[in-house]
Amino acid sequence: MVGGERLDGGPRSAVVVGAGVVGLSTAWFLQERGVEVTVVDRTGVAAGASWGNAGWIAPGLTIPLNEPAVLRYGLRSMVNPAAPLHIPLTADPKLWSFLLRFAANCRWPSWTRAVKANLPLNEESIEAYDVLMANGVDASTVDAPITAAFTSTAQARSLVRELRRLTAAGQPVDHAELSTTDLRALVPLAGPSLTAGVRINGQRFVDPGGFVHALARAVVARGATIRSFEVVDVHADNAGVTVRPADGNGVSADVAVVATGAWLPVLAARSGVRTPVRAGRGYSFTVPVQKPVHGPVYLPEARVACTPYQGGLRVAGTMEFRDPDAPLDQARVDAIITSVRPLLDGVRWEERTDVWVGPRPVTTDGRALIGATRTPGVYVAGGHGMWGLAQGPITGRLLAEQITTGKQPAALREFDPLR
Repeated sequence: MVGGERLDGGPRSAVVVGAGVVGLSTAWFLQERGVEVTVVDRTGVAAGASWGNAGWIAPGLTIPLNEPAVLRYGLRSMVNPAAPLHIPLTADPKLWSFLLRFAANCRWPSWTRAVKANLPLNEESIEAYDVLMANGVDASTVDAPITAAFTSTAQARSLVRELRRLTAAGQPVDHAELSTTDLRALVPLAGPSLTAGVRINGQRFVDPGGFVHALARAVVARGATIRSFEVVDVHADNAGVTVRPADGNGVSADVAVVATGAWLPVLAARSGVRTPVRAGRGYSFTVPVQKPVHGPVYLPEARVACTPYQGGLRVAGTMEFRDPDAPLDQARVDAIITSVRPLLDGVRWEERTDVWVGPRPVTTDGRALIGATRTPGVYVAGGHGMWGLAQGPITGRLLAEQITTGKQPAALREFDPLR
């Protein structure tokens, strides 16, 4: 019932734009609070960054991108077409404006602020998954440490310093340095060049596409409808909010949530959201392996994440600042293989499948955008960068609380989309 009121004053209906992990988690937790939900997506469930990512639920590695060293690394990357960070030399004024604002936030105070903002999300991210799986989401997560592997002890200790910096900012990370022997036991695929490691304990991983599809089925089983069309406008009036396609009938409800990932600015800017969001596109593919894979493997020197996936290994990497709808660039896949091939043994690189590119929504200050906009009844949830999968369910739970109570949870203050 659009425009109706519950006895507690909260909304009776909501339309969620975006069927990724953030949007569907918000839909599920709104249903938990008695709200009737319709989900709209232009192409379907898990069609953006939610399907092909590394699948890590890793609060211990939720490290903001805007650390000072990124500036030096970014400048070097611009002259190396095979670098994991790829910034195309195009005449795109919005991209360069974004990068300048991002550079201005590559300072330790901004980095520390982002770490502290993430603390409440990280503390409850795994629990939020458990709530979903205990209440009808037919999926599972796997408890496993993440093993970071390096070519030298000095490189390994650089990650240890970063983990200690997280601890100093309030996010302790249970970890242990590994000898070459310990590393080989945890990562049988490790080649001779990998000689040191760090084990990050207390993490999980999941088949991301499988989980998001299970979440969608659970939302539908609870009474939601998932519709497919591209939303071009979100209009609010005294009767509620309507999301509209380019032609035909839209969907009306008491409130709307825009959770469209890298496409967030298209609709959010009209509601007063000014923090830029750009697509930091990531690539992945799956390869057969000849040795067992016990858990996720992180290769920081190549900036590549590897995860057990359907009997093989999902390999994910690259941060490519291009249009979210740009076609897959085979050169980026080749660059990942070139960087990782010398590090791992027993991988059949030429038999790769499921080659994928997906746009991760990156903000200039390292903090997501979660909460109410200037348009009454319109909320946004996005901009999580590389951590949307880990933080999607807890984001949905906290935003559903704000929508139904009218009160901003303390955990969302630093993510105010109108900052």
